[in-house]
Amino acid sequence: MKLLPLALAGALLATPVAALEPLSKEKYINDRLIAARIADRIRRTCPTIDGRILYAYGEARKLQGYARKQGYSKAQIDAFLDSKPDKKRIYAVAEDYLTRRGAKSGDAQSFCAIGRQEIANKSIIGSLLVAK
Repeated sequence: MKLLPLALAGALLATPVAALEPLSKEKYINDRLIAARIADRIRRTCPTIDGRILYAYGEARKLQGYARKQGYSKAQIDAFLDSKPDKKRIYAVAEDYLTRRGAKSGDAQSFCAIGRQEIANKSIIGSLLVAK
């Protein structure tokens, strides 16, 4: 009788568990964090566009829930969000996106044009923004 539970436990321990990729490589999560950074840059730079802050907060909570469902621990999520190299990478990708679409430092209207286009396209970025 005692051998069956031991055999089952041994079989479970011998089964390889799929390792999670680092959060910095998780495309869905990173794409949404980059979109949030782009939207934040637009709302802070363009005087005629604001952020949908409560909506963004809800989306952030959903994203955290998604990460937890994927198997990441709260500690792993917090470490990723606090990681200076990851934050720097996300900011750089966001800045590159804005630059490629015509954003120019000191030209608020270039950011406004991108924001209006994102809103019109109903993109993830646009969903975080609202025209004033």
